[in-house]
Amino acid sequence: MAVPKKGKGRAGGQSRPGRALALILIAMVALTGGMFLSGHTTPRLGIDLAGGTSITLKAKSQPGKPEAINETNMNTAVEIIERRVNGLGVSEAEVQTQGASNIIVNIPKGTNSAQAREQVGTTAQLYFRPVLSVTGGEPTPTGTASPSASGSPAPSAEPGDKETASGSEATPSSSATTQGRAVTGGLKQDGSPTPAAGDVSGDAAATPAASQTPDAATAALEKKFTELDCTDEKARVAAGDGVKPEDPTVACSSEGDAKYLLGPAEVSGTDVDDAKGQFDQQRGIWLVSMEFTDKGSKKFQTITKKLSAQQSPQNQFAISLDGEVVSAPQVNETLSGSAEISGSFTQQSAEDLANVLSYGALPLSFSEDTVTTVTAALGGEQLEAGLIAGAIGLALVVIYLVAYYRGLALIALLSLLASGILSYTIMALLGPAIGFALNLPAVCGAIVAIGITADSFIVYFERVRDEIREGRTLRPAVERGWPRARRTILVSDFVSFLAAAVLFLVTVGKVQGFAFTLGLTTLLDVVVVFLFTKPLLTLMARTKFFSSGHPWSGLDPKRLGAKPPLRRSRRVSAPTDHPKEA
Repeated sequence: MAVPKKGKGRAGGQSRPGRALALILIAMVALTGGMFLSGHTTPRLGIDLAGGTSITLKAKSQPGKPEAINETNMNTAVEIIERRVNGLGVSEAEVQTQGASNIIVNIPKGTNSAQAREQVGTTAQLYFRPVLSVTGGEPTPTGTASPSASGSPAPSAEPGDKETASGSEATPSSSATTQGRAVTGGLKQDGSPTPAAGDVSGDAAATPAASQTPDAATAALEKKFTELDCTDEKARVAAGDGVKPEDPTVACSSEGDAKYLLGPAEVSGTDVDDAKGQFDQQRGIWLVSMEFTDKGSKKFQTITKKLSAQQSPQNQFAISLDGEVVSAPQVNETLSGSAEISGSFTQQSAEDLANVLSYGALPLSFSEDTVTTVTAALGGEQLEAGLIAGAIGLALVVIYLVAYYRGLALIALLSLLASGILSYTIMALLGPAIGFALNLPAVCGAIVAIGITADSFIVYFERVRDEIREGRTLRPAVERGWPRARRTILVSDFVSFLAAAVLFLVTVGKVQGFAFTLGLTTLLDVVVVFLFTKPLLTLMARTKFFSSGHPWSGLDPKRLGAKPPLRRSRRVSAPTDHPKEA
């Protein structure tokens, strides 16, 4: 009784191969439709195929810290630059060290490549420093700088500058002060002057001793402040070079129209937990909001409490990014909540600043050593050569299949076509979805996958032919050969996928593209064999051409050297034994 039930179960399974075929056909139609509807009908290309920009960054020695350029800091810088570029959605960017002090950044051509170039070497050393003095950007002819609270000019900003903030010079316009926020200045409702500033609201902390008295600013520092010419870009950039966070310093506004004498840093960028570029609907401006860590919140809360009791400009908090003041907001009360940096931001500049703050400051300072534009000509030639080699290999595989498997070659070719459609549509959709970009190694991985997929077909075909050699007819041979072939295929594909996964995890750059493509096509091989090849062979076994063992079917019992049926051999052997036993 058990045998008929088992056979009935097989028959039921054989009668419904159309369901599996319908499922995979629906998947192919859906993926193809999604590809056309999304407008991404071709895979995104990597830098070697599409071209782009290659930047060499050279680490600069820091005064008093020659040992800072080491392997640990270089690797940390690589990780931060990678996160910054990936945070912009740039696909297939490569960041790797070269030698002891260089970092190579390859940015593929795309909508965000220029934006990424601006950020790769930005140190993003962010500090919140109390303002001791502020004056115009030109050198002070008197030799000293001691601006009054009411007449001190401050930075103005033009729209589109990502590192500017509204100034503290009073203007004859009205303004308002909201909870935790100092709005650009002018006259209060009661007519009293209120200096303009950038925009800050937040909670955090620090010791305010240096912010209250400039006794740490020596005569040399005052001289430097007096002679500083912020209209000179080189002088503006070099103003804060080599200054430790705990020391007072001089700095220029990003526009160069104001210079500051600043106290020691009270809060640093490491105290920022997260930053986002946001649009303020009420004021109609873009700003950068920051969330502090618990430790940073306590620091900011303490220092804003102290600053709020001071007169302008000593109640201002300069937000310094890489030695330049991007905003100098006034503090009118103890702040709590998140902090904000405002100025004349555009959407892009606000998001740029938020991106570098979110992913951290580089442990080293870098300068652009070389910038090279990479053309796609060489990659295109290599791709053409690779595709020709792949086409030749595919043609040889087809010739072999036709010569050896004959009619079964049709099933193999249709399966390869199904695998190709799935691979192409998925890679095209993964470009905008996860930033996947097709490079030359990835193309090699796809070509290697042809052999892996063809190998799975051959394993199954040979299992079926072995069953026919044992004397079984085609339809039972197709079902009996499948379990044995299935185990072999799964083990083989598992080993290939495991190798691809390990390669993807332990490598970087282009090699990851090879590993990713190899792993993807290996998974698709399992899908195609289970949902397309096996059901299609089951259907073909019901046709007269294959079931009758036509010489061109590839399943001719005579050509395969099939044994006589098992039942016939048992009937012949049984009578011959009885006389001998008697």
